[in-house]
Amino acid sequence: MNSPPAQPSPSPSRKGRVFYAFSGIAAVMVVGIVGFHQIEGMNWVNAFYFESMLATGQGPPLTLNTDAGKLFASVMGFVSVGAVFTTLVITLAPIVAQLWREGLDRVEKDAKTLEREFWSEKKEADE
Repeated sequence: MNSPPAQPSPSPSRKGRVFYAFSGIAAVMVVGIVGFHQIEGMNWVNAFYFESMLATGQGPPLTLNTDAGKLFASVMGFVSVGAVFTTLVITLAPIVAQLWREGLDRVEKDAKTLEREFWSEKKEADE
């Protein structure tokens, strides 16, 4: 009996990179939430909302009251957007690269097929 081909599983190094990337986002979120809670006196829900808006590049949804809070938000904006961008690159780059390679392989195969068909038709027309 032939068993179906096994699906390739992500390599342990890829799983590790994804784990560390998402852990980085979680750490940045925790620092931001606790920071806004302590510096601005926001409740936990508003602090989470504020930091998640910064991390996704949406900008600050609430007005900050203190200069320290504004400086903290500026730093956290850069750090959290960088963490999200890095995570996207780490997780999606190998997938996009694989799709790109498969696409190029398919284009090359189709080009060779068309070239063979062209020359065989030309040869038949010449005879």
